[in-house]
Amino acid sequence: MKPFKSLLPLALLLSGGALVATAAQAQFGGIGSVVKALPVKAPAVPNVLNGPAPVSTNIKDAIYGDPSTDGFSPPGKPLALTSLPRTPQGGFVLAPGYYNMHAQSYCLHAGTHGPGGGDGYLFGPVKGSAKDAVMSILRNSVAHPEIEQHDIQLLLWAIVAKAKFEDLDMRLKGIAAVLLTKKQLLSLNRSALGVLTSPQLSAVTGGLPGPVRTIVEAESRMRGMLTTPGSSYADIERVAVLGGIAPRGEGSIDVPATRWSKHPDGYWVRYKPNGYSNTWVEIWVPQGSAGVGKVYDPGSSIAVPVNTARQRLAQSGRVYAK
Repeated sequence: MKPFKSLLPLALLLSGGALVATAAQAQFGGIGSVVKALPVKAPAVPNVLNGPAPVSTNIKDAIYGDPSTDGFSPPGKPLALTSLPRTPQGGFVLAPGYYNMHAQSYCLHAGTHGPGGGDGYLFGPVKGSAKDAVMSILRNSVAHPEIEQHDIQLLLWAIVAKAKFEDLDMRLKGIAAVLLTKKQLLSLNRSALGVLTSPQLSAVTGGLPGPVRTIVEAESRMRGMLTTPGSSYADIERVAVLGGIAPRGEGSIDVPATRWSKHPDGYWVRYKPNGYSNTWVEIWVPQGSAGVGKVYDPGSSIAVPVNTARQRLAQSGRVYAK
């Protein structure tokens, strides 16, 4: 991967899931109440930090898990999901049967652990103030295979970090203009964060719980790397995706990796991530079920980890090819 040239003066701090009182909530909230509760007097923090999270989907939205399916595998060998008719937005028109796809997926929360350890992932819808922009990037990327997965990931990190898209380098601004409308770009710029000073950052992180502080500090490091010429994607990735054994996050639930989610449209979906960048997606549409003829839209789907210390994964209709 080529080094980045001053990608963005990224305010990769307190992203759409960074700061609240518990580790589970920390993935998805704002920081207003936490800052007010700090035992030290913090420097003035911009009011925009109290705004809505760009992506707010969390474990409370993953309500579709079906315990009766634990360990269940549909009969026969799965068919390729890509063999089904596609919609203009990259969705799949479902027919009865068992399907799978090795799909590109994307981290939607820097500074947390990637998939692993047998934890389950459940379906959740895209929610948050920037959900339209997130879904547009994921859906429109299907028609643009020339755009690298790494560049799509950077745009999504910029969204959850509330970065100014007008400050991206020319190459990424060009990609953003292909995948987003002018109205969406203006909205993202209006909701962008300013860069916090070192005293502000120190004061805020000094009063936060350990898991939350780790997220904030990781995002701060990413901001520095992304605005320094010579930083590579691999360097940024090592900060964004934590290594080692993931702890059990507060608010986690016990769900096996074999559990399916019953989609509200009447079919079943199961996510098996190999890493944050790729996920095996399985779809089961029983004969005569309500799911026949419905559309599985990856761009509106998030694989939500049942361990809140791990990353939520945006899904796409693009086939993963290492």
